[in-house]
Formats: sequence, structure tokens, C-alpha cells
Amino acid sequence: MKTLIFGVLFLTASFCSAAKLDQSFNDVSGTILSRTGKRVQWNRGTAQDGDAERYVRAQLRRQLTPGSAVQIALLNNHELQATYEEIGLAQADLIEAGLLKNPLFTIERRFPGQAMEADILGEFIDLLFLPLRKRVAAAKLEAVKLRVGAEILNTAAEVRIAFYENQGNLHVADLAQTVEKATAASAEAALQLHQAGNSRSLDLANEEALHAQAKVDFAKTQSAGIESREKLTRLLGLWGADTKWQVSPRLPDPPKNEISTAGLESRAIAQRLDLAAFKQETLSEARRLGLVRFEEISRGFEMGGHYEREKDGQYSAGPSLNLPLPFFNFGQAAKARSEAKVRQLQQRYLALAVQIRSEVRSARDRVLLARQRVDYLQSTGMPLRHRVVEESQLQYNAMQVSLFDLLRAKQDEVNAGREYIEALRDYWVARAELEKAVGGSLEGKLLRLSDNKEIAPKR
Repeated sequence: MKTLIFGVLFLTASFCSAAKLDQSFNDVSGTILSRTGKRVQWNRGTAQDGDAERYVRAQLRRQLTPGSAVQIALLNNHELQATYEEIGLAQADLIEAGLLKNPLFTIERRFPGQAMEADILGEFIDLLFLPLRKRVAAAKLEAVKLRVGAEILNTAAEVRIAFYENQGNLHVADLAQTVEKATAASAEAALQLHQAGNSRSLDLANEEALHAQAKVDFAKTQSAGIESREKLTRLLGLWGADTKWQVSPRLPDPPKNEISTAGLESRAIAQRLDLAAFKQETLSEARRLGLVRFEEISRGFEMGGHYEREKDGQYSAGPSLNLPLPFFNFGQAAKARSEAKVRQLQQRYLALAVQIRSEVRSARDRVLLARQRVDYLQSTGMPLRHRVVEESQLQYNAMQVSLFDLLRAKQDEVNAGREYIEALRDYWVARAELEKAVGGSLEGKLLRLSDNKEIAPKR
């Protein structure tokens, strides 16, 4: 009967522990869903693991988009899966904080003779500290959940950055290949004219040098494309046949209406999960501050029972007490250590807030400058190069300029297109970095972290 009762209690405790663990992860996944529109899956051998894997395989059969790439990473990135386990560790610490220490049983038997002593002792002073210790562990769990959420958002931002870098590099490589082919044709034409005695050796050398530089530039863009592709592959957690994924080689145009830059710093302070995690850690250590001194003084305080039987058969029993006397160590060092930890966390919180504001300003300026370059090249730079080509064609038809001048004008037009693509790539990368710095939404509804007045960020 006792075995049955123990088994029921064990299963009940295990079920409650699993339920609380699921709830903790659901809190994190809900935050991520509200900020990215994507779901996360903690692979723990459940049926949902198979669903997530099938979803990833289905997405890899299509051309990836920034959104689908982020979703694949949130489901398949193994570093993230390892990070999710931090929640399990913190949940275990919370469970342990609510448990009393096991009592200590000692027995002493003397030979020869039959004298025997037995003691059972327990640190029942733990009962006084149990509620506060649980509050400390609960605050630490909340901090861990926030840090895990911050890591997920950082990974999502890194995926977007890598995606736009790869997409831009693909487009730049295509244009570099076009330039390489054009310079090859120009060098071939120069060679034929030189062999016919209709051009100078200097003209031939110039065209061959331009072709050689174009080949080097094309090779460099190919290398950049390979590196950015592998970076994205690592973030997606892919290997083997899954690395054959494809993306559209063209970057999207920038939105017609640029984001509002007003209040981005304040939004970042309110939304950044890593900053909120520091606030929770400070709260946890502040709660512990009221506990550490008494824990230090009461360490070794034990209550229990003592039993003694003599060799003549007589025995005695009674209460037992071990009481430490705080003559030398009365918790002053533990208290000072905890106070220093609180001050340290407060300063790191402020330092991170300063860093966040700087990151937002830097990313915001990069977005705006990249947008200016995109708009200028689209409205002025590229049309001017196109006009030069048209005028050169007319002049060439009238035999006023050489074939090399016409080819050079067309190469310059392609290079202007390449500069535009590079500016467009830089714009989307800077925008993704700004989203990362702000911690989610760039506009619209402000994403609050908690309704708990102790930890809710101020506007």
C-alpha cells in the first residue's frame, strides 16, 4: 500500500513538473509569436517534433523567403534547441527551491558489547526560508525565459541579415558576370582590330586589363555568395541534401513609406528582452539579499531525535539539537557579497541600456543613409548611365566615337546597376539590424513584456 501511495505521489509530482515546464516554454513561445509571427518548437521527443520536421522539409522544397528562413531556423537551429534547455534547468532549480533537505540518520554501534546510539536530524529551519527561496528561484526562471526569448529574437534577426546578404550577393554576382562577359567581348574586339592594324597596342592593353579586373571582381562576388550562403545554412541548421535550398536572386524594392524614426530608442528600452532579463536578475538578487545573512547564520542548525541503548538493555530517547553559535561569522560577508551583486547588476543594466540606445541610433542612421543611396541611384544615377549609353550609341552610329567607347558606356551602366543592388542589399541588412536593435516591432503597437509591476518596463 505504501509503495502504491509513493508511486502515485511520484507520478503526480512528475506530471506537475512537466506541466509547469510546458507553461514556461509556452510563455516564451507566445512572446516570440507576438513579435515575429513565427512559432518555436522545443524538440523533446514528442509528436510535435515530427510535425516541425515535416514542415521544414516542405519549406525547403520551395524558394526560401526571409519569413520562411526565419521559421526554419526557429524550428531547426540546434544552438537554439540547446538554449531552450536553459528553461528546463531553471525550472528544476525552482522545484528544488521548494524542497526541504533530506534528514540525516546516523547510527553508532560499539564492540564488544551491545551499546548503540542513533540520531535523526534535519535542517527544519528550511521551513522558514522556503517561501522566500521559491520567490528567488521564480524570479530567476523569469529571467531565464527572457534571455531565451532574446536569444531567439537575435537568431531570427541574424537569419534575416544573412538572407539579404546572400540574396544581394547572388544578384551582384549575376551583374559581375555580365560585366565580365562584356569586357571579354570588348577585349576580343580590340584584339581583332589590333591584328588588322586598326587600333593601338595601348587600346588593346587597356581592354585586356579591364577584362582581367572584371574576372577578378566576378570571382570575388562568387566567393562572397558562397560565404553568405554557408552562413545562412548554418543558421538554418541544415546539412547533407538539405543544403540545396534556393532563394530568389532578386532583392525586393524598398517600401514606399519609410519607417518612422521617432521614439525608436524608447521603444527599444521597452521591448528588449535582454534588458528585461537584467531587470529580473536584479530583482532575484534583491530578494535573495534578505535571505543570505540568515542562511549563513543558521547553516548547520539541526533538530531531530536521539536514541541510545546500553549493553544492559536500558535505553533512552529524546530530542536532539545542533545550534551554530555566530560568534565569528554572522553573515556579514554573505550580505556584503549579495549587496555587491545587486549593485553590479544595476550598473550592467544601465550599461546595456546605453549600449541599446547607441545600437538603435547607429542602425537607424545606416537605414536612412542606405535608403538615400537607393533612391538617388534609382532616380538619378542609373537614368544618367542609361542616357550616356543612348548618346554613345547615337555617336557611334555617326562614327563620332569608337566601339570601345560604346562598350565602356554599357559596362558603366551595368556597374551602376551593381551599385544600386549593393545599396539595396545594404538597406535591407541595415533594416534587419535595426529590428534586432529595437527588439521586435519598429512601429505600431508597443510590445510590453509583463503585467508584473515589479518588472514591467517603463515607457
